[in-house]
Amino acid sequence: MRRIALIHALRHSPPPVEAAFARLWPGQRLMNLLDDSLSADLAREGALTPAMTRRFLALSRYAVGTGAEGILFTCSAFGPCIEAVAAEFPAIPVLKPNEAMIEEVLASGARRVGLLASFPGTLSSMPPEFPEGIEVVPMLAEGALAALDAGDVAGHDRLVAEAGAKLGHCDAVALGQFSLAHVAPLVAQATGRPAFTTPGSAVRKMRRLLGG
Repeated sequence: MRRIALIHALRHSPPPVEAAFARLWPGQRLMNLLDDSLSADLAREGALTPAMTRRFLALSRYAVGTGAEGILFTCSAFGPCIEAVAAEFPAIPVLKPNEAMIEEVLASGARRVGLLASFPGTLSSMPPEFPEGIEVVPMLAEGALAALDAGDVAGHDRLVAEAGAKLGHCDAVALGQFSLAHVAPLVAQATGRPAFTTPGSAVRKMRRLLGG
């Protein structure tokens, strides 16, 4: 049994990653740390700031202080902040939310990848995580996150699927947030292309790195 910290910047992220652990690596000691003001601050600022990095480090230091053996971030718009955490704690796995999914997308042979997100910051921070030679086509599901915040799950899913349908010319679609994972079947149906999600791939990688 491993103690794993899950650090979130959106309040919709914990359920999908907890479900992925229950399905793929049950019995682990999960701890959730949520600061949903991070996503609001990023939306307002329009860019990552040194203060945000300090907040990520503070959350991670707390997690490590409790005995966490690995840290999984679920907030895809904060890549550089997560890299700072990984540099401070090289002895434990510190995973960006997307890195395992990107590895699986690349293994599929896709060269043009549709990147679907409901949070605008993801579409600026995540493309650089793909290697050179991969064409990333960003697509924002406009209004979907607001619908989810309002409790309109059906409206959220419809808006995501409609945005995803515009990516049918891509080889594959990457769903850039944990909160989008449950919409993958609708996106795959709308595009006729494989839709890759973050929670399952992240759990599989964490399990492999910790020898679970």
